[in-house]
Amino acid sequence: MNVDAAILVLAKAPIAGLAKTRLTARWSPTQAADLAAAALLDTLAAVTAASVTHRIVALTGDLDRAQRSDELRRALAGFDVIEQHGETFGTRLANAHCESAFRVGVPILQIGMDTPQADARLLTASAELLCAPSCTAVLGPAEDGGWWALGLRDPAAAGVLPTVAMSTSTTCASTLAALHGIGVRVRRLTTLRDVDEPADVGAVAALCPARSEFATTANRLSAAAAVSGQSC
Repeated sequence: MNVDAAILVLAKAPIAGLAKTRLTARWSPTQAADLAAAALLDTLAAVTAASVTHRIVALTGDLDRAQRSDELRRALAGFDVIEQHGETFGTRLANAHCESAFRVGVPILQIGMDTPQADARLLTASAELLCAPSCTAVLGPAEDGGWWALGLRDPAAAGVLPTVAMSTSTTCASTLAALHGIGVRVRRLTTLRDVDEPADVGAVAALCPARSEFATTANRLSAAAAVSGQSC
């Protein structure tokens, strides 16, 4: 039986030179975008397989310019795709929560595209927890101090997100404090490592199934670097 909730993926088109630029300390812009595309494909596959009633992607960027654009378009076929809007990341997050909730009228579990190891079972369990009677929000910490998932029963609570400094070592703690400040009861999800820095790639790939898009891409790039004598 499906959980009456929506999983919302906040995604950026994996365009070389614009996506995962911190990975270019080790890989080329095209290779970094390949890794981003693989992570997004795995994320979309996990959401598709999750037992929820609605699936939404809030997308920014030109998908026509993205790596693996044809595959991404096919993967997005079962999703309601909306555009991100807002000048800051926190504002885009808040707007995506509110627009998604307005469209489907159910609790929203929002994730990113940087945790390809988050499988359908974990996503379903997270949605189930969000819909439990005693719960009004869930928050999934990331190992670097950020968060990989935020679920809200009331989209108005997303109004705190523009006040939170994003992409810092205290983002999760600040988000939790902001939600508590408006009376939201928050349950914590499993802590995950997300892909931000070069060292994250191998570590996260090891947590993914061997045939997953992310593990396959990471292993291929590592093998190619080894053959060419590069360090990876």
